[in-house]
Amino acid sequence: MKKKKFFSAAAGAAVLAAAVWFGAAGLSGCSKTDNGAEGYREDVSAEDLRKAAADELGENYWPNAQIPAETLEEVYGVSEDLYDEAAAEMPMISAHVDTLIVVKAKEGQEDAVLEALEAYRARQAESAMQYPMNLGKIQAAEVERFGRYVCFAQLGGDITEPSEESDEAVIAHCREENARALAAIEDMLAL
Repeated sequence: MKKKKFFSAAAGAAVLAAAVWFGAAGLSGCSKTDNGAEGYREDVSAEDLRKAAADELGENYWPNAQIPAETLEEVYGVSEDLYDEAAAEMPMISAHVDTLIVVKAKEGQEDAVLEALEAYRARQAESAMQYPMNLGKIQAAEVERFGRYVCFAQLGGDITEPSEESDEAVIAHCREENARALAAIEDMLAL
C-alpha cells in the first residue's frame, strides 16, 4: 500500500513541477508561429518531410503508427478541408507520446492549421492525465511553420539517460530532438 501512495505522491509532484515550470516559462515559448511563405519550396510531399525527420533521428524516432485523417480532425483539430496533404505518426504503444505531424496546408489555411496544432499542444501541456515519464516530451513539444507546411514535433525517443540527471535535462534532450527533426524538414524545404 505504501508503494501506491508513494507513486501517487510522485505523480502529483511531477504534475506540480510541470505546472510551476509552465507558470515560469509560459506556454508560448515552445512555438515559432510563422516563418512566412517566402523562402520555402511547396513541391515537397509531407511524407518525404516526415521521412527526413525520421531518418535524422534514426533509432530515437519512436512514432511508428500512421495517424488517420479522422484522428487528425477529432484529436488534433486539423480537418481535411484545411490541408492538401498530411503525414502524421504516433507510437503504437499508447504509453508513449512521441508524435510527428507534417501538414501541407491549403493556401490561406496555414494559420488555421497552426492554431489547431497550437491548441492541441496547449491542451496536452495543461492536462494532468499524463504519465510522469512523458511530461518532459510534452513540455518540449513545438509547432512550427515553414511556408505552407505546419509541423507538430513532440519527440525525444529514449529519455532514460537524461531522466537520471533531471527533469530539465529531459526537456533539453527533447527540445534538441525536436530541433533536429524540424531542421531536417526545413532543410528539405529551403530554396
